[in-house]
Amino acid sequence: MKALLDRARSFKRRVDFESDEYRKLAVGQFPEALFITCSDSRVIPALITGARPGEIFELRNAGNIVPPHDAYGAASGEAATIEYALEVLGVQDIVVCGHSHCGAMGALKYGADLSGLPRVDAWLDYARPALEPVLGHGTGADGAGENRTGKAGSSRDGSGRDSASSEDPALREVVQLNIRNQLAVLRDYPVARQQLDAGRLRLHGWYYEIDTGKVHELDADGGFQVHGS
Repeated sequence: MKALLDRARSFKRRVDFESDEYRKLAVGQFPEALFITCSDSRVIPALITGARPGEIFELRNAGNIVPPHDAYGAASGEAATIEYALEVLGVQDIVVCGHSHCGAMGALKYGADLSGLPRVDAWLDYARPALEPVLGHGTGADGAGENRTGKAGSSRDGSGRDSASSEDPALREVVQLNIRNQLAVLRDYPVARQQLDAGRLRLHGWYYEIDTGKVHELDADGGFQVHGS
C-alpha cells in the first residue's frame, strides 16, 4: 500500500495539469465508449486500449455481468451506469470485455464451494442459468475455479501470484459464452434497444488474454478472432 500511497501523493508532480488536455477535463466528460469488464485487478481498460483520461466510461464487477433490466425500475449500479452512459453521455459504443483466468467464471465452471461467499454466489446467479450448457465440475488445467483452500478464485502459489499461466480451454469457452450472453442482456435494456434500432449504438464483445495481451474480438459469426492492428 505504501507504494500506491507514495505515487498518489506525487501524482500532481508527475502530470502536467496545466496542459489543455487536463484543463478540458474540468469542463465535462465526453467518453467514446462504455467499457464493461471484470473487477479483476489484472484487467486495466485504459492500459489495454491506450485510452486517455475522459475517453472511456467504465463499469466493473465480478464476471463483467449485466443484470437483467428490471421493468419495475429497481435500482442497481449497473443499470444506472448504462442509463447514464447512453442518455447523458451519449456513448455510441459499448464493449463487454471478459478475460482469461477469470475467477468468477472459474467458480461457475468448476463448481467451487461458495457457501462462505453467499453474496458472490447470489451475484453469479445472474450468469449461471445461461451458462449451464457449458458448466461442469472438477478441476481445470489452471485450477481457476478453486484455490488451494478450496475457495473460489485463481490458483495461487506462496507468493500470492497466479501459479499457472495457461488457461483451460473449457474455461475459455465459458468466459466467451458469458460475453455473448451479457451482450444479449444488454440488448434487452430499453435505452440500449432504442439506440440500437436508431443506429446510434454499436455493441462489441472482447476476450482479453491476461498472459499474452491478445484481444479477441467477437465477429458477426459469433466467433472470437484476433485482428491485426
